[in-house]
Order: sequence, then C-alpha cells, then structure tokens
Amino acid sequence: MNSPQGNAASRVREDDRESAVRRVREAYADEHIGHEEMDERLGRVLAATTQGELAAAVDLLPAAGPGATATIAAAGGRIKRRGAWRVPRVLKVESAFGRVRLDLSRAVIEDPVVDIELSLGTGNARITVPRDAIVEVEGVTTGWKDLRYRPRQPTRPGAPRIRFSGAVGYGRLKIRHAWR
Repeated sequence: MNSPQGNAASRVREDDRESAVRRVREAYADEHIGHEEMDERLGRVLAATTQGELAAAVDLLPAAGPGATATIAAAGGRIKRRGAWRVPRVLKVESAFGRVRLDLSRAVIEDPVVDIELSLGTGNARITVPRDAIVEVEGVTTGWKDLRYRPRQPTRPGAPRIRFSGAVGYGRLKIRHAWR
C-alpha cells in the first residue's frame, strides 16, 4: 500500500482501503484464495486503522494487475451502454455494421486512465464522457467521415483520462462531454 509518508503507523486513507478490497476480491475471482480466506482478509481490510494493518491484510496476495480488459462486440445491430455501468481499464468496442452509443457520464470509472479501442466498420458512434474528463483522440483514424470532438478544460484535479484509439470506417465518431 502506498502511504503518504511510507510509514506503517500512518492512518489508512479510504482510497487505499478501496484498493485493498479490490485486490482481495480479484485474488478470489482469480482463484488465488478461497471463500473463507477472502472473508477473513476483507474483515481485516475493513477493520484496519493503520497502513501496517492494511498491508498485513493483503500480504502475499498477487500484485494488483493493470486492470481488466473487456470487449463489446456486435456484427450487426446496436451497441448501447448507459447508466451506472463499470468501465474496465481497457475497453474494446467492435462493430461491423450498426450504431454505437456509449454514455460514460454516470459510469463507474475506477482507473485514472481508461483506454477505449475502437474497431468500427459502418455506422455512427456517439460517446459521452464525464464533464471533467480529459480526452485524447490522437490515436483514432477515420475513413469516410470525420471525428467530432471539442475539448473542455477539466474542472478538478484527478479527473479521469480517456484515451481513444483504433479505426472508424464509414461513419462519424462524435465524442462530447456530459452537461452535468
């Protein structure tokens, strides 16, 4: 665990606790630990008051990975995600024919950087990012139509960074910031 001073006696910060909970759950999901050990470790993580206690609760677990990768694919038809959905560290969006609508404005974004890799044939794509997100579109190539994006200044430090890459064939890609 990273503590501000690196001191095992320093108090636990909530983001460190959340990271430890995520690490225990991932170890269980990857079958590195059993159900009883997961329960025991989660109890210790939630009860920890110092960085040393927190570090002991996740001791010998595999290191936290770079984050999950998920693919949303459709040969034809629509791809649509909105509301409170969890955005993985790397999201691959593949569509041969059809429309893509991704709304990240209310999505759960746990990682400071999210990479969205697009592989779109025909059809338009509209992606709504959080109001304060930092967006990078330099990695996107478009074929027939253009990319529409107007940058906005982030309103808070630590805003999520969303990096787009990949290709859009015969369709328009529109990325916009949410109003709220």
